[in-house]
Amino acid sequence: MKPVDIALALLVVLVWGVNFVVIKAGVAEVPPLLLGALRFLAAALPAVFFFRAPKLPLRTYLAYGLTIAFGQFAFLFTAIHVGMPSGLASLVLQSQAFFTMLFAAVWLKESWRPSQLAGLVLAAGGLGLIGTAHGVSMPLAGFMLTVAAACSWAAGNVVSRTLNRNGPVNLLAFVVWASLVPPLPFLVMSLFVEGPAAIVAALSNFSLRSAGAVMYLGWGATLLGYGLWARLMSRYPANQVAAFPLLVPLVGLSAGWLVYGEALQPVHWIGGGLLMLGLGVNLFGTRLMTRLRGAT
Repeated sequence: MKPVDIALALLVVLVWGVNFVVIKAGVAEVPPLLLGALRFLAAALPAVFFFRAPKLPLRTYLAYGLTIAFGQFAFLFTAIHVGMPSGLASLVLQSQAFFTMLFAAVWLKESWRPSQLAGLVLAAGGLGLIGTAHGVSMPLAGFMLTVAAACSWAAGNVVSRTLNRNGPVNLLAFVVWASLVPPLPFLVMSLFVEGPAAIVAALSNFSLRSAGAVMYLGWGATLLGYGLWARLMSRYPANQVAAFPLLVPLVGLSAGWLVYGEALQPVHWIGGGLLMLGLGVNLFGTRLMTRLRGAT
C-alpha cells in the first residue's frame, strides 16, 4: 500500500475506535433506531447538494445503504443500547473480516488459502468463547446483535469491492448519496419498535450531547470514515485492507475504559485474543509461511 493510504487507514482506525463510546453516549438519550436515522440524515444533508451522484445502478446504492449502513448500525446501536460494552463491541465487530472473506468467496469467487481457513477456525473459537461469557456485563442479545452487525458490514464490503469495475468512482460522493437510503428504513423501524412517544420525547429533549453524537457519527464516522474505507476497499484486495481494523479494538477498548470504566472479564480477553490471532493468521499467515520456506 502507498504511504498516504496507510496514513488514511490509520485515521479511519482512530475515528472508528472512538465511534463506540460516542454511540454509547448517543443511545443513552436517543432511541437507537432513531439515532441511526439522524446519523445518516446528517451524513446526507446538506452534502448531497455539493456532490454529483456517481453514475452507478440504483441497486448498488440500495445494496450498500441497506447493508453497511442500515443493517450494520441498526444491529450495533441496538446491541449497545441493550448493554453490550462499547469496547467489547469494537472487538467482536472485527469478525467482519472473516464474514467478508466468506461472502467474497461466494459472490466474487475469491479463493481461500490454508492460512485463511486456520484463521477462521481460531476466530470462530474466540467468538464462541466470548459468547459463552454472557451475563450482566455482556447480555447474550448484545453479543448476537453485534455479530449480526459484523455480517452486515461484511456484505457492504463486498459491494464496495465492485464500485470501480466500470471506471473510477468519486467514493466520498457515493457515500454521501448512499446515506440517503438508510434514514427511511430506520424511521419506519423506529416507529414500529420504539414508538412515536419515544421519538417525540427524544426530539423534544434533544441536548447538546445528543447533537454532538449525531454530528460525530454522521460527519466523522460516516463521511470521513466510510468515505476513506470505500476508497481503500476499491483500490486494494479485501484481505489486505481488512488488516487495519485489527487496530480498532485497541482504540475502542482504551476509550471505553477511559470514558466509562469498562473492564473485561478474563474470558473476554482470552476470546478476544483468539479472535485477533485468527485475524492475524488470516492476513499474514501465507506471507510468513512463504518467508519460512524461502529461508529453509
